[in-house]
Amino acid sequence: MLTTLSPSPRPAYGPPAVQIQNASVVYPAADAPVRALHEVNLDIRQGEFISLIGPSGCGKTTLLRVIADLEPITAGTVLVNGLSPHDARLARAYGYVFQAPALLPWRTVLSNVMLPLEIQGRLPEAAREIAREQLARVGLAQFEKKYPWQLSGGMQQRVSIARALGFQPRLLMMDEPFGALDEITRDDLNVHLQDLWRREQRTVVFVTHSIAEAVYLSSRIVVMSPRPGRIVKVIDSPLPAERTLSLRDTPEFMALAHEVREALADGHN
Repeated sequence: MLTTLSPSPRPAYGPPAVQIQNASVVYPAADAPVRALHEVNLDIRQGEFISLIGPSGCGKTTLLRVIADLEPITAGTVLVNGLSPHDARLARAYGYVFQAPALLPWRTVLSNVMLPLEIQGRLPEAAREIAREQLARVGLAQFEKKYPWQLSGGMQQRVSIARALGFQPRLLMMDEPFGALDEITRDDLNVHLQDLWRREQRTVVFVTHSIAEAVYLSSRIVVMSPRPGRIVKVIDSPLPAERTLSLRDTPEFMALAHEVREALADGHN
């Protein structure tokens, strides 16, 4: 039986955290240049949860990497908290969660989370305290002495999230972090991530291929076209800030998923 959501107050977002103007990325090639992104314009405000969704090869990850200073732009401008991506990276303004956890197998869970803090020059005791705090936030306080190979895939991704949160970034970028997980584990991590975002109101930019995941997590959904990647539509979510998985059975959720699906189809045309 379908239920209808009652109105709930929308959170107020802050000033722009990311500003993208006419950003294009072109890769040189022997035969013909590859246009990965074409004149992308997008503002992301502090405290928003933004999902980038589109077909494979549409430039979602490229756009995320541009924001993170892992990829140069060919044309246009990008600002992160008012800084260039390069300066924002040097200022440690963001955390980045990759598709694979990329944990060091010879280090314990705790020492994996401590690693970037050690690289930053934190004293061991301070790094250990911060790492333990972050592991508690992702529900892994009792696993700090385990090694990555002793954890499930979902738990390894939680460690990766804790590591990214260790230096308390205002901006968290996530490149399809749950794509390789089974549906049950993915649902569990979606709930955990949504709760974490709602509690701490960090800015999140999230890449996904899943319509249901984008609809469940996001305050706005950015739909991208096949290559060259461009923004087809930006969809504001009418869903309440506090969410549970039962939300997916509501008419509002289904209507929003349908709108995303239609925008993806329009992008192909």
